[in-house]
Amino acid sequence: MLRDGTASNHNAVKKIILLRPRGFCAGVVRAIDVVKIVLNLYGAPVYVRKEIVHNRHVVEELRQAGAIFVEELSEVPEGARVIFSAHGVSPAVRDEAKERNLQVIDATCPLVTKVHLEAVRFARQGYSIVLIGHAGHDEVIGTLGEAPESTFLVSNVQDVEKLNVKDPEKIAYLTQTTLSLDETRDIVQRLQERFPLIKGPKTQDICYATENRQLGVKAVAPLTDVLLVVGSQNSSNSRRLVEVCQNDGVPAYLVDDSGEVNPKWLEGTSTVAVTAGASAPENLVEELIDSLKTKFGFDFMEEMELKEEDVRFHLPADLERSA
Repeated sequence: MLRDGTASNHNAVKKIILLRPRGFCAGVVRAIDVVKIVLNLYGAPVYVRKEIVHNRHVVEELRQAGAIFVEELSEVPEGARVIFSAHGVSPAVRDEAKERNLQVIDATCPLVTKVHLEAVRFARQGYSIVLIGHAGHDEVIGTLGEAPESTFLVSNVQDVEKLNVKDPEKIAYLTQTTLSLDETRDIVQRLQERFPLIKGPKTQDICYATENRQLGVKAVAPLTDVLLVVGSQNSSNSRRLVEVCQNDGVPAYLVDDSGEVNPKWLEGTSTVAVTAGASAPENLVEELIDSLKTKFGFDFMEEMELKEEDVRFHLPADLERSA
């Protein structure tokens, strides 16, 4: 629904439509809280394997607070405390942590953990597993590691055509949590055509926040001239928001912050929509709104709310007791 207290004249004003829900999802809030609580409890330094979430500003803020971000566990001193990012890790990484006596605190999003557990279950039952996702993404690397010998990665319909599995009657599929709903639906449909007996997860793997933000973009696309998505370039869910809007024929751009807005994008526009990926902080959205008002003359704003979000995740058990 549109929420504004003033009747607008669309020909006279330059308008911002601010989408809700936007920004942090429950898994991101939990992961950031984990780092902050660990720093508060134990002091710096605290090591974090990979970016805790895919947002440059969040990572830099935590770095300033004393978090040390590393690519691999070999960079962490033996016996030190290390946090696993929201995107999850493979069993091989967990094994390495044990071998090096690292004190692990796992900030993996529970919705990612769900996908890992599904992969383990299907593998134990002898299924070939098709993982729909993007090669090289931290989440995909972790999920592939659960059953590497029986898991096949596909990123598009063309990849499905090339699939060659041991038993076409014993096959299952899983998905990365941050994919495009439309693209994933097309891939699943083709999988079902090729493998009529294929099984899927009991509930979809694409997370609630990814779905809600994409549905918001779809709803606003007919109402706006351009969409600005606040998020970092390595954020999968943020990039999907841009793609969803572009696929509906509306220009869309991904910006880390207000400083990345190109004035040419807004030339001749009377309406701009704004949303944020699931790892983008709200203060960056507020700064973008202020910039649109002061620098670009967008003098009216209304909020478009598609769905209320009230999802919360518990902290890891050892931190829950200490926090």
